[in-house]
Amino acid sequence: MGPLRVGRSTYRVAAAPATQNRAGLPVDFLLGTTGYTLTMEPNPALARWLLDQRSAIEDRLARRLGPAAPRPSGPEAETLRRFRTFATTALMRGQAPTPALEGLRPDERRVMALLTAWRETAIELAGLQGDELAHRLSPLLVEFRLGLRTSAPGKPESTRLRTPRRAVSGAIDRIADAFLAIDVSDATIVDANPAAGALLGVERDSLFGLDLMGFVPSSQREAWWGQLDALAESEHDIAFEAWLNNAGGDTHPLAARARVFQTRSRTLALLTLRSPSDAWEDTHTPHTLSPRHTQEAP
Repeated sequence: MGPLRVGRSTYRVAAAPATQNRAGLPVDFLLGTTGYTLTMEPNPALARWLLDQRSAIEDRLARRLGPAAPRPSGPEAETLRRFRTFATTALMRGQAPTPALEGLRPDERRVMALLTAWRETAIELAGLQGDELAHRLSPLLVEFRLGLRTSAPGKPESTRLRTPRRAVSGAIDRIADAFLAIDVSDATIVDANPAAGALLGVERDSLFGLDLMGFVPSSQREAWWGQLDALAESEHDIAFEAWLNNAGGDTHPLAARARVFQTRSRTLALLTLRSPSDAWEDTHTPHTLSPRHTQEAP
């Protein structure tokens, strides 16, 4: 079988696979194993541009993500560094190397949201080279994700990509209000819907595992903690006024409604957020958020 072209990139046979499916495509290719090598026209100038602009891209990415930016020592940041090396090496040589993934155990949704945001930031910064960079990075991102999702024989289980279960049913993705599930013990965001991502100015998948307090104005954090504590001790829904910052630092006043949800291992606060002008008609006027102050829904 000859080379398989996908857009501007080519998958070249590295070793003849033994099994094919009914469509005639090798099963190894469909499963994302290493029987194929991603090749392209070398572009050393673009690779050098990515290296030269590394700090500028990361600074712009940090401003774009705000509190959702990865910790420098965290697994997502390390995965980004390895993808950047993988991409620049592929552009320099014209052939994608095997991704160096030893020791990584990133969260799939967060790391792919981060890599996608890095790609989009680099494209924005590239100006007239943006279209070319987009065409080059897209197949490399797919190839890197396949590398994360598959394990070569003998690879330790600890290096595989983690795909955690959703904390709350996916039905929340279809509601118009912003929704957040918060672990009341440490204010970690364990689930969210796309509307929450839009409210906070980041991709929804970037929110998982973040500290809610990173989006709370400093003057309101004590009050938020008091509200989470009160909710953990209550069996009733509560309604309150709250404030959150988006990734750009803009503060939004919000009408919030919350209830407690117990799982086997933790207590979650299920928060629904909307504009105060659209506050729920079936509740009393929400109180200003203050420590230990709750209001039961009727």
